[in-house]
Amino acid sequence: MNPRALLALIVCLTGCFSPNAAREADIAARRSRLQTAEAMFQDRCKKAGVTIHRTAENVEGVFLMKLRPDKINFGEQFTLDDPYGSDLNGDGYIVSFLRGSYQANTRGTPAPGSPPRLGYLYVEAVDPKDGKRYRYTGGMKQVTHVHHVTMGGDGKTTFQTMDYVLDKVLAPGPAPRYGITYDDISTREEREYWIAGSSLRVIDLKTQEVMAERIGYMMDRAQGSGAGGRSPWLLAANYACPGFGTSRHASVAQIGQTQLFAETVLKPKLEK
Repeated sequence: MNPRALLALIVCLTGCFSPNAAREADIAARRSRLQTAEAMFQDRCKKAGVTIHRTAENVEGVFLMKLRPDKINFGEQFTLDDPYGSDLNGDGYIVSFLRGSYQANTRGTPAPGSPPRLGYLYVEAVDPKDGKRYRYTGGMKQVTHVHHVTMGGDGKTTFQTMDYVLDKVLAPGPAPRYGITYDDISTREEREYWIAGSSLRVIDLKTQEVMAERIGYMMDRAQGSGAGGRSPWLLAANYACPGFGTSRHASVAQIGQTQLFAETVLKPKLEK
């Protein structure tokens, strides 16, 4: 080969596979991926929103047809557990629907214009551990706490506080008329682009009528990046339709969202 042609080939190969070229190709690929994700997300948002067909007044209790998992999904891409509807987990989800729990567990004065959160007199749900239906109620009670110390006396001290306590008994009689449930409606293709879809419904269990439904979508604009310890699904809440308010940390506004939606449809009874 001509020495000049050989030199040109070496220069070309070096340039083609230089770190800068590889970096630029990676940036271009990420940009293209985000554009595809954005287009898909905007298309899904056309279906998002709240539809209320009818409401009910003086509702004493509700049936939670599906409980939230104990574990919060911070970044599992393909686990279909409704990241958009992410709410309190475990017993906290049940407590959030009960009368007085919001006031007991929220500090400070609610922001002006905040919707009221009264809560229901009771909630019922099937415990997946034994398959039995239970009725949950709650209220403020004096609770004794034991604090273990490393030195002095018997090695422990006790103190009392007024806490909101959850009570659980086997449910008497038939289940409540109105049920609340949610589903992850994401497709595999959507999850490939870090898009999560959600359906939240209020159902008249007597007639099987869907009284209201909220369809929502959110997307992680960093496409699942874990850089700096970020949690993709928590940060995706900042890019959602419908959105979760004006908070910079929209994942905080997600907490209690199911109860808030339920109360717009099933108006709690005001007195016991």
